[in-house]
Amino acid sequence: MVVDVETGGFNSHSDALLEIAAVTLRIDDEGRWARAETHSCHVEPFPGANLDPAALEFNRIDPGHPLRLAVPEREALGKIFTPVRKAVKSEGCTRAVLVGHNPSFDLSFVNAAVERTGIKRNPFHPFSTFDTATLGGLAFGQTVLSRAVKAAGIDWDERDAHSAIYDAEKTAELFCRIVNLWNERYVVTDDME
Repeated sequence: MVVDVETGGFNSHSDALLEIAAVTLRIDDEGRWARAETHSCHVEPFPGANLDPAALEFNRIDPGHPLRLAVPEREALGKIFTPVRKAVKSEGCTRAVLVGHNPSFDLSFVNAAVERTGIKRNPFHPFSTFDTATLGGLAFGQTVLSRAVKAAGIDWDERDAHSAIYDAEKTAELFCRIVNLWNERYVVTDDME
């Protein structure tokens, strides 16, 4: 499950979670990984949340804009966790592993929001992740998301960057490209034995 968050700063305990997006992945009949569905929410800052002006300038989010249609953290997490739980169950797993670009950041905000809201069943593994910054560095010599995406031959539009949906979808495409390249080059199949 690929996740991206946009926030009001860098501290998951004091700074607001403002957007969250999750992209489910699928494997086609040829064994190739691809994006499946995208789920997202605009999130209301929790009471007393810090909103760093520099962070808001970077991600271009106006937390008070009436057309954001933001919902409280608990509701936002519910909207994201429902399809995650469904995917986990359908694959016979017990937890989802969060895929992200520098995923410790995203996971820290998800875990802090879970703690704040008292949600009992976080579908994500508490610390295991796949990091496309590291994988992008290995596969394409680039650790910055935009550069790794471009090096992988995937379109990138800077005007759409830094929204949770766009970044999650591009991270998902990058992750799938890397996994598919690995599978094409290094995975032994039954017909190769």
